[in-house]
Amino acid sequence: MQFTDLAIPESVMAGIHACGFTECTPIQAQTLPLTLAGRDVAGQAQTGTGKTAAFLIAAFCRLLRDGREVKGDPPGGPSAPRALIIAPTRELAFQIENDALRLGAHLDLKIAAVYGGVDYEKQRLTLEADRVDLLIGTPGRLIDYLKQKVYRVSDVEVLVIDEADRMFDMGFIEDLRFLLRRLPPYDRRLSMLFSATLSYRAQELSYEYMDSPEVISTTVDNRAVSQVTQRLYHVEGRRKISLLVGLLRRDLAVGDAGVPAGRAMVFVNTKRMGERLKEWLRGNGIHAGYLSGDVPQTKRLHTLQRFQEGLVPVLIATDVAGRGLHIEGVTHVVNFDLPDNPEDYVHRIGRTARAGATGDAISLVDEDGAYNLEAILAYLGMDLSPEWPENELFVSLTRPPPMAEGSGDAPSRFRSGGGGGGRSGSGGGGGGRSASPRRRSAVSTPAPVEVVVVATEAVSSDSVTEATTPRRRRRRRKPAAGSSSPTTGE
Repeated sequence: MQFTDLAIPESVMAGIHACGFTECTPIQAQTLPLTLAGRDVAGQAQTGTGKTAAFLIAAFCRLLRDGREVKGDPPGGPSAPRALIIAPTRELAFQIENDALRLGAHLDLKIAAVYGGVDYEKQRLTLEADRVDLLIGTPGRLIDYLKQKVYRVSDVEVLVIDEADRMFDMGFIEDLRFLLRRLPPYDRRLSMLFSATLSYRAQELSYEYMDSPEVISTTVDNRAVSQVTQRLYHVEGRRKISLLVGLLRRDLAVGDAGVPAGRAMVFVNTKRMGERLKEWLRGNGIHAGYLSGDVPQTKRLHTLQRFQEGLVPVLIATDVAGRGLHIEGVTHVVNFDLPDNPEDYVHRIGRTARAGATGDAISLVDEDGAYNLEAILAYLGMDLSPEWPENELFVSLTRPPPMAEGSGDAPSRFRSGGGGGGRSGSGGGGGGRSASPRRRSAVSTPAPVEVVVVATEAVSSDSVTEATTPRRRRRRRKPAAGSSSPTTGE
């Protein structure tokens, strides 16, 4: 189906052409005829299938059809958006805003996005200073401004809930219901819900707050999965970093023009592993960015932008980047850790092979990941045979420099201040009793031992775990007063 076959206003069509869209994707072809006719839809679609454009086009057409009725609100009063889009993550809200600005470049509509991690007051002033037609946001920030009456939802004509299953996973469902209960009745607005799995919980939510929605299901996006070349490597956990560096050096080799041959996203299950992996890659000549939930939002957006522009060839991420984000030009996806949820595996490898392109997905299956492999293969309905990597892929590593003193990522025993909860009389951290100045001056304490790691020291591929895990020291107990010596018996 072509976009020209649909009843889309010329101003919206101009934005579609400017984005290079001509033919509808399957989810667009199934939902747009319904939403343009005013029908609510609950659609199942993976990221990268064009669902963002599907609900944005429908929202723009609805707003242009009805026009704005001037309410005569006093200047400085609460903004009254006519379309509300709720997303689970900041990155997804930011991306939807960018897509809306591109598609709506020829429309006289004010678009704004609010989410945590960035200037709170600036976003508030944006809502208060001008009337916003389309508001995009995460549940927490939307509720915050709503309670302060920075905006109101009484005029909402279009509602979009994106990545509804992710809302449940992240514990946002109560916040979502708080917002939905304050919207106009479902028969007075167009409502669209999109989810990757369209679980029973998501369908129940759609029937509760939508007007008899038409359920559109595309099942698991095997079409996108089939365009990805998937490989599984059996590897010991202590040799995974060595193998990863070897794979990245082989597949992302710098070409004649000095530009890497591709871009890779490396997924990990924990933030601690992400930080550790970033240091090891950088210490071995691979420039890598890191994206996780606790990284400040401005830094996350900056890292994401540099990766999208090709300035950083490798992006390490937790599943915060696994859904919703559309990043063009990703040639490789590496599951450094296999996800616990099979659906997350599909979302991860869906970062590559987008818009008809092809891509590679490599999974490193260690002792722990082997427990998740069977469920993933059953969910995909595929039989992938794990293989053993060639010895040439295991490279000798250069140990990275030690982490900065006081860094939250360094183990507590590496910090000069020690860990919390102990006495601080001999260098311990806060939280315990501190020795008095008189006692400190009377009792001499040994100087702390400094741990020095030489940055240029070569590490064998078999000893990465040992090199990154310091040994515990055993303390010799002092015999209690009056007890006999264990050697002399005195």
